[in-house]
Amino acid sequence: MKRSRIGVIFLSLLLLLILLALISAKYGAVEISNQEIWEALVRISKGQELMDLNERIFMQIRLPRVIMGIFVGAALAVGGVLMQALFRNPIVEPGLVGTSSGAAFGAALYFVLGATFQWNLGEWTLPVAACLGGICSTALVFYLSRSRNSSKSSVVSLLLTGIAINALFLSGVGFLSYIARDPQARSITFWNLGTLSGAYWQGVLFVVVVTVSCLLLSLRYAKNLNALMLGEQEAQLLGMNVNTLKMKVLLLNVIMVAVATAFVGVIGFVGLIVPHLLRMLHGSDNRYLIWSGALMGAVVLTASDLVARLLLSPAELPIGIVTSMVGVPIFIVLLRRTNYFF
Repeated sequence: MKRSRIGVIFLSLLLLLILLALISAKYGAVEISNQEIWEALVRISKGQELMDLNERIFMQIRLPRVIMGIFVGAALAVGGVLMQALFRNPIVEPGLVGTSSGAAFGAALYFVLGATFQWNLGEWTLPVAACLGGICSTALVFYLSRSRNSSKSSVVSLLLTGIAINALFLSGVGFLSYIARDPQARSITFWNLGTLSGAYWQGVLFVVVVTVSCLLLSLRYAKNLNALMLGEQEAQLLGMNVNTLKMKVLLLNVIMVAVATAFVGVIGFVGLIVPHLLRMLHGSDNRYLIWSGALMGAVVLTASDLVARLLLSPAELPIGIVTSMVGVPIFIVLLRRTNYFF
C-alpha cells in the first residue's frame, strides 16, 4: 500500500470529521447560527459570560456532546482494531471480554439500588458505577480463563469465557429491569441503548485524556500485533513475549471501552464495523489501522448522533439504535461480498 493513498484516506477522514462536527454543533432541536457560535467562542476566549440562550446551548450542551461523540467513537473503534488483531478474528468487538455487559450491570445496579446504598458522587455517580462494573466483569473473565496449571490465559479461553460472562451479566441486567419500578426500568433501557445527551465538560475532559493516552500507547504495540497475526508460535520465534502483549493490549481495550461506556451507555457495532471497512481501504497494517480507526470511529459516531437528533426532531433517538440500524446491513453485506479476514 502506497503511503500516498494512506495519506489521502487519512486526510479525507479528517476533513469529513471536521465537516460533520461543524454540522452537528449547528443543528439539532434548536438550530444555532454561525454568528451565535462565533460570538459564544469569542466570549469564552475573553472570559466573558454568555448572554444569549443559543450561546449557552452551544457551549454547555451542544459542543461537549460533539466532542464526547468524537472521542467515544475513536475509543470504540481503536478497541475494535486491538481486539480483532489480538484474537485474529474479524468478528470480535471491544466489549467481548465482558466490559460492556459489566458496565451495563453496574449502571442498572445504580439505577435500582443506588438510593438504598446512598451512592452520591454527583454527576460522576453513574459513570463510576458503570466503570466499576466493566472492570469487575473483565477481571472475572481474566480469572476464570486461566489454565489450572498456569496463570496464563489463552486467546480461545478468553473468548469463550467472555461470551459466558457477557451472558451472565446481561441476565443480571434483565433481572434488575424486571424488579425495577417503571422510571428505573426506563432509565436502564435508555442507558443500554446509548446516548450522548448527558455529556458535560468534566466528563468530556476525562474521556479525552483517557482516549488520547490509550491511543498513543496502542501505537507502541502496532508492530507486535502485526507479528502476532502470523500466529503465537511465530511471534514467539521473533522474540515477542506474547502473554505480556496480550495483557497490555487487553488492559488498554478495557480502559478505553469501560470509560467510554460509563459516560454514554452501550453503543454497538462501531468497534466491529470500522476495522472491516478500513481493511478494505488500506489493508491490515495496525500502524495505520489504529490512527485511521480513531478517525473513522469518530466520523461514524458523530454522523450517527446527528441522525439520532434530526430524524425525529425535536425528539431524539438513542444512538445505539442508529448504529445498529446502519451497522447490521453493512456487516451482512461485508460477510456476503468479501472473502477476506485479515
